[in-house]
Amino acid sequence: MSECIRRITLSITAPTHDGDLLSLEILPETTVSVLKESVSAEAQIPAASQHLYHNGQLLNDDTKTMEQLQIGDGEMLALHVRDMAAPRRPQPAAQAAPQQRDGADPETLRLRLLGDPAIRQQAANQQPELAAAAEDPQRFAQLFRQMQDSERQEQERRRQHIADLNADPFDIDAQMRIAEMIREERVQENLQNAIEHNPEVFGRVHMLYIDVEVNGHKVKAFVDSGAQATIMSPSCAETCGIMRLVDKRFAGVAKGVGTAAILGRVHSAQIKIGNLFLPCSFTVMEGKDVDLLLGLDMLKRHQACIDLSKDKLVIQGVEVSFLGEADIPKNMEEERAEEPKVAGPGGTTIGAKSGAVDGPSMTQPTASASSSTPQTGPQAPTPAAPPQPEFPQQSIDTLVALGFSREEAVNALNACGGNVEYAAGLLFQG
Repeated sequence: MSECIRRITLSITAPTHDGDLLSLEILPETTVSVLKESVSAEAQIPAASQHLYHNGQLLNDDTKTMEQLQIGDGEMLALHVRDMAAPRRPQPAAQAAPQQRDGADPETLRLRLLGDPAIRQQAANQQPELAAAAEDPQRFAQLFRQMQDSERQEQERRRQHIADLNADPFDIDAQMRIAEMIREERVQENLQNAIEHNPEVFGRVHMLYIDVEVNGHKVKAFVDSGAQATIMSPSCAETCGIMRLVDKRFAGVAKGVGTAAILGRVHSAQIKIGNLFLPCSFTVMEGKDVDLLLGLDMLKRHQACIDLSKDKLVIQGVEVSFLGEADIPKNMEEERAEEPKVAGPGGTTIGAKSGAVDGPSMTQPTASASSSTPQTGPQAPTPAAPPQPEFPQQSIDTLVALGFSREEAVNALNACGGNVEYAAGLLFQG
């Protein structure tokens, strides 16, 4: 019967073991805890200090067997040792000091990157050089420590600067700069926490478009429940052959952030959505980047429902799928590409309107300018040449924080006589 006993041979990379490779012959029924005891007997590494990895995944359940974990004969396991009480190979003081000084262990982070594709992709977006070195333990640890040292030096420099400003507690300008520096640190911490714990909020959101037909002509319609009226551009009206139906008595000027000419109104035209033929009225207006915008009047009249869980527009029981990213008009994406950028952590840039995070650039002028702000004196908080300096900076910043550009904010304040609430409503309607 002994000849029927099946055994498997495992090779374990053990950095503290002579030869850096440990070979064990065990049964498929061997549990992880028993395997750790075997490694402890061979390499004098306490079981509590062992972290075993299979294909980059940590074996964190000591009760599972090799067979349950689908570990077969001849496979390779990785052993990482932490907080080991037993003697281990001498480590240079220069390398040991940063690891003791900092809570994070670079090797543990590297193994997590190798074992979790999602984390590795996130690291590739934010720290591409660090992610590229994940296969090289020494290079990864070197880059990680360089990042930590750089961050420590920056924090120390800021603390020293605050201490210098505090030398004269009665200097009002110095105290105001200290308060601004503390506020910037809190904002940066908040941004870092959002990127770490809620990265989905920084994804690029694409607008909602559907395929429709107007008078037999196919059009990509932008679904916008925030717009009061359904709007069509003059070129689209010409293409669809309904320009002759425009009632010019309804012409005028639309005022908002800037002005746009209203050519008139088409009181009734047939629009096909899915397999439905519906009557619809259009306001023909210049100045819009979309050919056709389905506003709240159209959606409410036909009891339409924007179902984001299904990614469909449901209208009178008919479900119409929203267009994918590749099918929506490119002018909207080009507008997003030209939006103002804000410097984020790790060299990333964040869209001021969309909130989308882009990869780090080679140079980081915005970040360096932000870090040197406290040293520039009273002129530091002043932005680059606002178009209308007579408006309070706080009013402009409030509108910019809502996702609009500085120029749009100033134009809206101009139109509303400086009233921030009316300006915000005007921007959202536009």
